[in-house]
Amino acid sequence: MEEKKIYLTSAEIGCLWTAYMNDSMSKCILDYMLKHLKDPEIQPAVQFAYDLSVSHLDQLLAIFEQEQYAIPQAFTEQDVNMEAPWLFSDVFCLTYVNHMAKVGMLSYSGFVAMSAREDIRNYYTKGLIDISTLYNQTTEIAISKGIHARHPYIEVPKKTDYVDNKEYLSGLNPFKNKRPLNAVEISHLYMNVLTNTMGVRLCISFAQTSPSKEIQDYMLRGKDISNKHIQVFSDILLENDIPTPQLPDVSVSNSTTQTFSDKLMMFHMSFLSAAGTGNYATAAAASQRSDLALNYERLSLEIAQYAKTGADIMVKHAWLEQPPGTKDREKLARKKGQDE
Repeated sequence: MEEKKIYLTSAEIGCLWTAYMNDSMSKCILDYMLKHLKDPEIQPAVQFAYDLSVSHLDQLLAIFEQEQYAIPQAFTEQDVNMEAPWLFSDVFCLTYVNHMAKVGMLSYSGFVAMSAREDIRNYYTKGLIDISTLYNQTTEIAISKGIHARHPYIEVPKKTDYVDNKEYLSGLNPFKNKRPLNAVEISHLYMNVLTNTMGVRLCISFAQTSPSKEIQDYMLRGKDISNKHIQVFSDILLENDIPTPQLPDVSVSNSTTQTFSDKLMMFHMSFLSAAGTGNYATAAAASQRSDLALNYERLSLEIAQYAKTGADIMVKHAWLEQPPGTKDREKLARKKGQDE
């Protein structure tokens, strides 16, 4: 008896497209990093990340061929200038891979949850294990080098407690003292300082290497937004006598030679904007102090406006590849009527 074919769902089609776009971008960036890396402890971790991207692309191409799925154009060797001079420090490369592994773990867990077909679930489950291994590997290297931005310590609770006053959830009244931050709120504030710091460095590197004034201005605007958000979160931590992250030297060189295509850099910023919006939404939902939730919502709007400007630029230059979707049935029906 012939086995019935199980077709891909809309979620699986979307997840596969997203994964291919992200891995093709990562392959370009990691390949360039590997050419200039000198540190013998960091190099294997970045090599592992590169190998994962290559392996993922090969597996995705096999699925696309099996399903007669149009292969996305995504990014190729044409989107990276391998002859460009050194741009990122070795510590930046390690920090970047660690940060992208965090984003990858969130993405892959979501892909697993949205997939139904066994082979697709198995692919993403294996991918989640691989990306978790990469995160652990890069974290261990950072700790061993003394450059890991560890979250702050607070006193371990000695007893359980319950909220006995509605003021625990308040924080908007300027005439009342706000309650101290709890551990969950501290963790999100701290993490969002770290992610925005990575955004600042990427914006700087992209701005100084793009030949386009339009892209330079966009990247510098992104740097300013990230710096502003860092200041907002850091001020809240300092008000509660919580130290801000002690960040490693994630330096960028003075190179102005174009290293990555404008198309790739704009896609990367779109990717980071989406991740940042997700981080803020999670933080807003987890924060019980109303002023914190309001801050995350306000700053999310700023990210959304920035992302919209970026999307407009990508459409203008035909850089925005369209995700798979459904046909406009009404438009098809009207066209058929005109043809008859």
